[in-house]
Amino acid sequence: MARYLDVHPDNPQPRLLQQIVDALNDDALIAYPTDSGYALGCRVGNRAGRDRILAIRGLDERHHFTLLCRDFSQLGQMVHVDNSAFRAIRAATPGPYTFILPAMPEVPRRLMHPKKRTVGVRIPDHRLVHDLLDALGEPLLSSSLILPGETEPRTMGWEIKEELDHQIDIVVEAGETPAEPTTVVDYSSGVPELVRRGAGDPDRFA
Repeated sequence: MARYLDVHPDNPQPRLLQQIVDALNDDALIAYPTDSGYALGCRVGNRAGRDRILAIRGLDERHHFTLLCRDFSQLGQMVHVDNSAFRAIRAATPGPYTFILPAMPEVPRRLMHPKKRTVGVRIPDHRLVHDLLDALGEPLLSSSLILPGETEPRTMGWEIKEELDHQIDIVVEAGETPAEPTTVVDYSSGVPELVRRGAGDPDRFA
């Protein structure tokens, strides 16, 4: 059964954050709130966690995983950001955007698109996630919690606990979250290509 942790959305309790970090370091898979709905997350090095995310979401190996980063400096260690994309991406973060960019050598190949060698990255505008990433000290491998047959991410922790109780290890509750997923922009070719319209204003990348 999944543990259910009720964390304060504006002042996350350090004790509970440490419990989540300890579980992640023990290869747990968590469901947690972001600025664009709930997501599934695990450590970047957690191979089984990656496979569990694919199974829960009904996705195949071509799925673009996202690395949630604490800040732009950490993002720059995961992906190559050329001059044409630097200012636009920096101006849009933190926020409800996911950017697809060429992965750096530090990113495991199993997380990249099999042909493009790209990966998604984002910096969420969410206090709990920021504090969690700060405590973890590394990016979090993540994927929106959109179940098969659905188009929007889940928004209520207790519903996730009921439905996925035996498929995940921790559900983090911090109040209701927005139901709209991120806007996805592919910058891998050097120019922005809108992949998905979502919560972030897509016009700034037109």
